[in-house]
Amino acid sequence: MKTKLALSCMLLAGYCAQAQTASSVSADVQIKMAILAAPSEKRDGAMVYGYGADGKFTVLRKGTNDMVCLADDPKQKGINVSCYHKDLEPFMARGRELKDAGKSSKESFDTRETEAKSGKLKMPQQPTSLYVYSGTDENFDATTGDVKDGFLRYVVYIPYATAESTGLPLKPDAPGMPWIMDPGTHRAHIMITPPKKQ
Repeated sequence: MKTKLALSCMLLAGYCAQAQTASSVSADVQIKMAILAAPSEKRDGAMVYGYGADGKFTVLRKGTNDMVCLADDPKQKGINVSCYHKDLEPFMARGRELKDAGKSSKESFDTRETEAKSGKLKMPQQPTSLYVYSGTDENFDATTGDVKDGFLRYVVYIPYATAESTGLPLKPDAPGMPWIMDPGTHRAHIMITPPKKQ
């Protein structure tokens, strides 16, 4: 009985700690970390999504430019924030909806591919950028928003582009070399992953 009670307390403590993490990271700190992914001249005017005191995904700050940023998910390990051009918002929002509905990555891809081809899902007509900034638990302070030794990678969405239409390879031959992923689909994009610092 004592063992079961102790185990229940441990599980409850873990749950409470997770809930506290979701509510204890202030909006200001979430914004500070989220905009680290954006180019410096875009940070002050970026719209930022994050998590409210109840842990629900919400708008933390309205934007004044063309950049949308996503704060770190407190339920995930490490830090992972991203910013993208506002024309990608329909694509990104639909992905969030499908994930919340319990769809797998493949189901989400297939659904958005069908919807993009039918015109139901609006995709950008021009190359459109996404920036992703990440780091480990040891690299950031959730109370201050300070991050050290973070890692930034870049993505440029060009729907339906191919290796032939861009001249890009299907995989990088050297660190930092641009390459094309998901060619010929609504999610075709150029990947640029700089070498990590040693």
